[in-house]
Amino acid sequence: MSAPLNRFAASAMARLPRLVVPHQPHHIIQRGHDGLVIFRDADDHLAFLGWLKDAARQFKVAVHAYVLMPDHLHLLATPADDQGLARMMQWIGRHYVPYFNQKHGRSGTLWQGRYRATVIDPELYLLAICRYIELNPVRNGLAASPGDYPWSSYMHHIGAKQDGLITDHPQYWSIGNTPFDREIAYRQLTEEGLARAEVERITDATLKGWALGSEEFKQGLERQTHRRVSPAKRGRPAIVRIAGEADEVSVRQES
Repeated sequence: MSAPLNRFAASAMARLPRLVVPHQPHHIIQRGHDGLVIFRDADDHLAFLGWLKDAARQFKVAVHAYVLMPDHLHLLATPADDQGLARMMQWIGRHYVPYFNQKHGRSGTLWQGRYRATVIDPELYLLAICRYIELNPVRNGLAASPGDYPWSSYMHHIGAKQDGLITDHPQYWSIGNTPFDREIAYRQLTEEGLARAEVERITDATLKGWALGSEEFKQGLERQTHRRVSPAKRGRPAIVRIAGEADEVSVRQES
């Protein structure tokens, strides 16, 4: 292989196309440009959440958890098809960015590049990522407990308020036979927190686009998508498949 092709292959591997798999949950991170504060007051939060709710319904994306931080946001969501996730994020941007710029007297981009996302194995990671998301304000020193931070889905999950944006995932339902049982169980799980290694694993996988799950889950995704979904093991040569220039690699539901 020639040197130019080697450099091209390395570049392609450095930025894998985003993987979107219908009916699988995805953890999504969107950051403000250069650390810009993207939610400055209550009205900003409410406006964004309103457009998120509208877009989720319009593009058939089930939102399971969220948190709006001052300079970034996290979502846990399941798209019904291969295009819904991207369309939802684009639609929100087309509404929220002009609103924010006009209100706060600025212009230009609001986001730091494209959003980051990874597919997750719900049996192993759904509840962990829910807690990762809702504990983010605590980890960042913005609240003493997740219930003290008003811009997340935590209060919904512990039964303190109903959030019309949230669609409960079956994995959440599995932790208790009644709503009360689920709410108590989820509160207890959240109070246990997450180990630093788990937080780092979730963050790293999402920023790099690697799937999170069991080996069986990841192998199944690779068979389905015909691409690597986790880092290559040391000592094994990587195979680069280049299918085009698109930012999205989507998996259509088989009939």
